[in-house]
Amino acid sequence: MEALAINESAAELLEVVGLPETFTNQSIQALGDADSRYLRDLKLNFKTILKGDKLNAKEVALMGVALASNAANDPLLTFFKKLAVEKEATEAEIGEAVACASLLSSNNVLYRFRHFVSKEKYGQIPARLRMNIMMSPVLGKEFFELISLAVSAVNGCQMCVASHENSLMELGTTEERVFESVRMASVITSMVKVIY
Repeated sequence: MEALAINESAAELLEVVGLPETFTNQSIQALGDADSRYLRDLKLNFKTILKGDKLNAKEVALMGVALASNAANDPLLTFFKKLAVEKEATEAEIGEAVACASLLSSNNVLYRFRHFVSKEKYGQIPARLRMNIMMSPVLGKEFFELISLAVSAVNGCQMCVASHENSLMELGTTEERVFESVRMASVITSMVKVIY
């Protein structure tokens, strides 16, 4: 009887992201085989971030697009793109969320290296990375910075996170809005380990 409850939890989690009950992978199988209560926790965590408190519904969807793209996770990217369209995001906004994730992944590698090595010379060498998208983003400067911070947090770039958080404070963003974005990034990162 317990296995049925676990299967129901897995089915409910899959339903939340629009996947059929037949969808499976080794992580879902392992959680089901272990009768893991974590499936319910993950479903509830994911449903909570979708509601948004400091992010509106369209921002939640676009943040999800960027984070799923950053993780190269097709099932979640499909889910969030569909949600973004439902929340009236334009093709340009969806494309820019993907572009932001790609750009930040590049920046995160370079600036993590500079931070890890802490050698003054590397800080003096020009990055030579084109970043014109950051000048006048379709998403608006504040939301583009918010996505940049969330992606940088997932990618583990301390220097980038600190820089984007500072920019957000200068733009008048609240700490609660920043924290909600990072919390969303943490939940999507946990989903990526189960839905792929």
